[in-house]
Amino acid sequence: MSQGISHRSYVSYIDKSREYYGAQGYEQPYRWARYEDVPFARLAKPLSQCRVGVVTTADLGPSTAPRSTKLYTAPNTGGGNLFTEKSWDREATHTDDPETYLPLARLAEHAAAGHIGSLNPRFYGVPTDYSQRLTIEHDAPQVEAWMRQDGVDIALLVPL
Repeated sequence: MSQGISHRSYVSYIDKSREYYGAQGYEQPYRWARYEDVPFARLAKPLSQCRVGVVTTADLGPSTAPRSTKLYTAPNTGGGNLFTEKSWDREATHTDDPETYLPLARLAEHAAAGHIGSLNPRFYGVPTDYSQRLTIEHDAPQVEAWMRQDGVDIALLVPL
């Protein structure tokens, strides 16, 4: 016979987000975006032939930099200097391992092993300013345009 539990045994990201936004003084609770027609499509070719583009919410600009969608060239081995002091939940995660929010080395290993066709040499940064409107109207179209320019087949979204 199984015993019931009195609480969830996992982190409820939706509940934590609502609590976080409330604590920041937002009058209305966070509303998650919902799409009836999901904009995903089947791959036109095998994954082993696809170019992967990385989108991250980690930022390479100083915290005083204005909000903007950014285009970066992948840092050389040894990494770049990511400024991750912007908006992210410091209680639920950390930045000790850059591969958790910018997995360029792991993806390069997968490309070398033939699991993916290639890793795009540029990656894309989107701000974390809690604006679905700006994300939908500005950030997503800009990232899509850059990915099309780069010949990216698959977008890997990696939030911090």
